[in-house]
Amino acid sequence: MQQERGQWSGRLGFILAAAGSAIGLGNLWKFPYVTHQNEGGAFVLIYIAAVVLVGFPIMAAEVIVGRRARRSPVGAFLKLGTDRPGGRLWAGLGFLGVTAGFIILSYYSVVAGWTLHYVLMSIQGELAVLARDATALQDHFLNEFLASGPKQIGYHLVFMAATVSAVFFGVKKGIERVAKVLMPLLFAIILFLVIYSTTTSGFGDAMRFLFRPNFGDLEASSILEAVGQAFFSLSLGMGAMLTYGSYMQRKSSIPRSVTEICILDSMMGILACVIMFSIIFTFDLEITQSATILFTTLPTVLVQLPLGSIVLGLFFVLVAFAALTSTVSLMEVVSSYAIDELGWNRRFATVAMGVVIGAFGILSALSLGASETLSRLNLFGKDSTVGLFSSFDYLAANWLLPVGGLLVAIFVGWIMAARDIEDELAEGHGRLGWIGPLIRQSLRYVAPLAVGAILFSIIFLGAEYQ
Repeated sequence: MQQERGQWSGRLGFILAAAGSAIGLGNLWKFPYVTHQNEGGAFVLIYIAAVVLVGFPIMAAEVIVGRRARRSPVGAFLKLGTDRPGGRLWAGLGFLGVTAGFIILSYYSVVAGWTLHYVLMSIQGELAVLARDATALQDHFLNEFLASGPKQIGYHLVFMAATVSAVFFGVKKGIERVAKVLMPLLFAIILFLVIYSTTTSGFGDAMRFLFRPNFGDLEASSILEAVGQAFFSLSLGMGAMLTYGSYMQRKSSIPRSVTEICILDSMMGILACVIMFSIIFTFDLEITQSATILFTTLPTVLVQLPLGSIVLGLFFVLVAFAALTSTVSLMEVVSSYAIDELGWNRRFATVAMGVVIGAFGILSALSLGASETLSRLNLFGKDSTVGLFSSFDYLAANWLLPVGGLLVAIFVGWIMAARDIEDELAEGHGRLGWIGPLIRQSLRYVAPLAVGAILFSIIFLGAEYQ
């Protein structure tokens, strides 16, 4: 079974694929947004500390479980947890990850499809024309594009087809090959945009805001926001890192690999801040939490810059690449379950699961602006469809992921055999030094308390992580 499931060709393949899973739309918009809302530099330092103390240990825990068991999330927890306290009930944690991957992919691919529409419009020159008129672009996006059920479904299915194609050919020839092409291109584009941002008048203000910490302006709630951002930006709690870890070679070091993934993900978020803040301070732009600002307000700003049409097109290619590397990891979580636990061959599992997720995602696609279409199909009432997309997002971000992350930390920190953990951390790494105690103590105490605080804020304080 292990040979049939495949392996990464080396540590680089795993790092690029896992970093691609973590780097997505959240890095390009959500991280700049929460950083801006929390006064910049001091928040970034707390975020980095949260990555080290919470994100890094939980990611290491997922990879440890994956490589130790060499199975998908369900089979991994079943294999490692059967003889431990809780027994076969731990398989439910694996099902939680697979369910999260299924739900997130079903609506994430809808948003990812928007990037294809904008890339196509950029190539045709239509986007630059529309972007010169803020009202025209917003009207196009809300009243022509989102309100068109066929367009929403079409782009969603095209993006799903691209995702399925990458996973269809396996770990080494499919996922890894895509990551090795897209990730260098993604970094090249974002570095170009960072260099380009140095020519804007707001670059200096952006750098001061981002790298000059002022803890006096920081609120207590910002600490929890930083912990939440560190957790969600690393693709934790959904089984992606566990699944990718199951393909990891024995000679590869888990601590080094996870460290490099965390660095790449954090670096991408910070570079996105440099780009966004340069634009924000140049044009005194008012930003909102909604990711739709990427498709309405931001293009009207970018097109005003020198070489604006080129920059605009590159930006949406960047967003599309980031989205695809994330959807591929989600597709692999679901496909690996069918391969390992149901005994399906990879190609059938990938296509079958892709069709089911694609069909399920149509509900989200239609709910964005074509509730009349659903009404005619007699599937849902008009009012109930309006919030379907956001309901899936809320369920995944506020419940499935934090609960999954909390239980992973508890399983590896308290339930899994200590000797198994030490063997996996030392394999391909050598002497652990301070890294081993950091991971063990964080998984036992720091990470559960931190993720528990996120859940507490959701349940009792009304916080939302969407």
